[in-house]
Amino acid sequence: MKNKALSHRLVLSLALPMIVSNISTPLLGLVDTAVMGHLDSPQFLGAVALGGLIFSFIYWGFGFLRMGTTGLTAQAFGEGHEREIKAILFRALLLAQLIALLILLLSQPLARLSFTLLQGGATVEALAHRYFDIRIWSAPATLGVYVLTGWFLGMQNVKAPLAIVLVTNLSNIGLDIWLVYYLKMEVTGVALASVVSEYLGLMLGLLLLVGRLRRLGACKGLAVGDVNKIKAMLAINGNIFIRTWCLIFAFAFFTAQGARLGEVILAANAVLLNFQTFMAYALDGFAHAAEALVGRAIGEKNRDQLKHSINTAALWSLLIACCFAGVYAWFGHSVIDALTGLEEVRQVAYRYLPWLAAMPLLSFVCYLFDGIFIGAMLSRQMRNTMLFSLFFCYLPAWYLSRELGNHGLWLAMTVFMLARGLSMSWIYKRTRFVGLES
Repeated sequence: MKNKALSHRLVLSLALPMIVSNISTPLLGLVDTAVMGHLDSPQFLGAVALGGLIFSFIYWGFGFLRMGTTGLTAQAFGEGHEREIKAILFRALLLAQLIALLILLLSQPLARLSFTLLQGGATVEALAHRYFDIRIWSAPATLGVYVLTGWFLGMQNVKAPLAIVLVTNLSNIGLDIWLVYYLKMEVTGVALASVVSEYLGLMLGLLLLVGRLRRLGACKGLAVGDVNKIKAMLAINGNIFIRTWCLIFAFAFFTAQGARLGEVILAANAVLLNFQTFMAYALDGFAHAAEALVGRAIGEKNRDQLKHSINTAALWSLLIACCFAGVYAWFGHSVIDALTGLEEVRQVAYRYLPWLAAMPLLSFVCYLFDGIFIGAMLSRQMRNTMLFSLFFCYLPAWYLSRELGNHGLWLAMTVFMLARGLSMSWIYKRTRFVGLES
């Protein structure tokens, strides 16, 4: 009984700070929106929204820097390989900075491609380009923070990532207000605020890192250039990269098909996707906890601890999913009313709300197994289940249910989430964690 209570406390101690960290990110976007929304032209708001969307896609695609680092570090931590723990960090940081350099070198082709795909008015596009040209310089800091967050999480330390996120976001809010309202810098001010705050977050992360590395001992003689280790890291990150872009495509396809059904449907779906986002931030907290604990248990070769960690994270994920399902079922109309004042959009969103009320219970498994697979470094299996779910479940479900209109679109998204969870569950049951002791 005592061990069970300890496991619950451990999972919550890892999950809750990550949930707070996750939730603080969209709040930052709300502040950017509020600051721009109170200027004298809607074009400023449109420009920041357009520019922010571009960077969301760019950086989301490189999320493997955090996920891959977490799994590798957690397993090395469980094994007690202090030298490898440090080597993983430096390899990942080097990869992150090489990617950041590539992004900077290709910034103008990236901008042209992005603005061709996301067409806006001439004035909005010009302002968004100004935002892009400044914000792009945050790439080294953003990707560096991804690695630091993953490494600290793998070391079972969630306080450091939380501190980094809070410093980044609070400084961004303060700089937004100062640069836009007091210095009248408009779009330039918002972009500069983002860049400066990202580097402040990186600086804090590096300060926290120095203290942790000192406790781990000297960094001399690390096998950072070990070719086999580098190949393994690139293979893992490549698989996660493919998996992530499949996920990005799924949501982009959903939005594009919604747009074909009309502006009101598009707006209603945008409102309802916020329900999915809120739920994902909470469930991701427990997925992050699973990443750290599963990786550590595998590193320690402790099968009992592995099972206990997974069962505890699964229980809390189910409880959170039930809470969200209940809130969406009973208070969903009120949430929709808070998110939009347009009556036509509200009425359409009400019609599709049942899909969102069911979604937490139908999709929490896929969020949980994302964390388990990352901790276990089953990146190839993650990639394969995502490809299967996208091309053999999601797209066929959409094609076969097109006559149902937006209901068919939400049905396809539900099938996609279910397929991800069930396929990963099937692989998990067939996987044998070789060498783990009971």
